[in-house]
Amino acid sequence: NFRGTLIAALGADDSIGVEEGYIQGIGLSHGLGIKAGRFLSSVGYLNEIHPHAWDFVDAPLANKVFLGNQLGEDGVQLKWVAPTDTFLELGAEIGRGRSFPGTNRDKNGAGAGNLFAHLGGDIGASTAWRLGLSHLRTTAQNRNYDELDSSGTQVNNSFDGSSRLWVLDGVLKWAPNGNSSDNSLKLQGEYFRRNEDGNLTYDTAAASLVGTQTGTLRSAQSGWYAQGVYQFMPRWRVGYRYD
Repeated sequence: NFRGTLIAALGADDSIGVEEGYIQGIGLSHGLGIKAGRFLSSVGYLNEIHPHAWDFVDAPLANKVFLGNQLGEDGVQLKWVAPTDTFLELGAEIGRGRSFPGTNRDKNGAGAGNLFAHLGGDIGASTAWRLGLSHLRTTAQNRNYDELDSSGTQVNNSFDGSSRLWVLDGVLKWAPNGNSSDNSLKLQGEYFRRNEDGNLTYDTAAASLVGTQTGTLRSAQSGWYAQGVYQFMPRWRVGYRYD
């Protein structure tokens, strides 16, 4: 069976942008599933959840830094659920890599790939858990960002190279006998680590006047968040997040 999904958003200039628009094959044989079009990437846990369903009004700091708030992809995603008692899901994505940490490139072909695995199960009738591991590889071409130099002047830099991101995520959900209408508890967290290799052009405006100010760049960054949300009565919840 195949179904289509389209989610659009109205911009500040009254323009309409497509957030998600894809065709999805569900209930295919041998536990396979496929998605093609524009969709939210399955890198990590929170990224593929629409913001309207988030527990907090904004994304964690780590998601903002490593995924530009939320990573969307134009491409194809394939998933496989193993026929086992313990939930095991493997998946892969390939696409343009149009969004940060990648960029739109001046050539055809795939610009990003993501591999992910999920493992989960139940603990009794009230508790469920899931662990996930993702690996995103993408390429940036003239990825610009602003910073302040030593004199306090804002300059624009440009990065060209490869970006590799690992994400380890986990979630634990509790609800009495699986009924979350009255009481529930949800704990979740994600750890990110990114390595980038390539060339960095410092102060692109000055470089265009006095010549290239480009050098090699190798960087490693990491970050994480953990949060918990407790529903103590219908429609009332309290939560805390550490970034």
